[in-house]
Amino acid sequence: MRKQTIKISAHTNQEQKPHGVARVISKRGFCSRSVAEDLVREGRVSLRGKIVRDPETPTFESDEILVDGAPVTASEFVYFAMNKPRGIVTTASDEKGRKTVMDLFREQYSKMFPGRSVPHISPVGRLDAASEGLLLFTNDTKWADALLKTKDDRRKTIESRSPNIILSPSASSGQAPQQKKLKDPGPKQHLKIYRVQVAGKPSDTELKQMEKGFNVPPRVFGESEEFMHAERAVLHSEGEKNCWLEITLSEGKNREIRRMLAHLGYEVMRLMRIQFDKYTLGDLKPGEIKKV
Repeated sequence: MRKQTIKISAHTNQEQKPHGVARVISKRGFCSRSVAEDLVREGRVSLRGKIVRDPETPTFESDEILVDGAPVTASEFVYFAMNKPRGIVTTASDEKGRKTVMDLFREQYSKMFPGRSVPHISPVGRLDAASEGLLLFTNDTKWADALLKTKDDRRKTIESRSPNIILSPSASSGQAPQQKKLKDPGPKQHLKIYRVQVAGKPSDTELKQMEKGFNVPPRVFGESEEFMHAERAVLHSEGEKNCWLEITLSEGKNREIRRMLAHLGYEVMRLMRIQFDKYTLGDLKPGEIKKV
């Protein structure tokens, strides 16, 4: 692992998009965004040689930032995996007093590295409280953002950069002559694989339905239906009254697997993520962490 150096360059600034100073401090791994906001409001942060008090002050990632007179440089990047147990919430703090993945991470890190301060780190995405399995952690926000980017995100990015390019599998008649119709080149998908125990046994037809996709009722009354689909849905093993499915997703919609199966009339008994991109759960025990 290497130290990231922050260089000040007018040319780089012209190419970058500014963000709030508190966000930039957080992205460098110095502290959480909420703590950074407090530091700014307390007048402890200077940007390009001047004290700032507004956390949203426009700042480039290459700008010089000081906290209490000391430079804020990017931290050494760290990457961890956790086998998240059921009942643990994926959040930094919980208003109901429930144990969080950050509480568990701090406990495990202190056991692995006695006496070493716990790095400022965040989970990559989330697993709901009832779900378990592989959860990644890092302070490398660019790496995390890339892992969480979906096909729809990539499509919007390409369309915004090239408004005259239409992403489509085939040409259609009557299009404007200046528009070029192309297929989405389909950059690498960061697939997520789950083992799911359900009451009963979905039929082959129903599993194919999940792969084809369908509209699912909203979680909140009054909102629109959502289209959901699985990249792959197959039977993994079966018992007398329940079975295990293996389901692969390319997106990260809220409670996607549970909502699809509920729409088909099946109750999820257990849901465990076993792989995210190239990272696998392996033999990591519930609650444990490891470097990746």
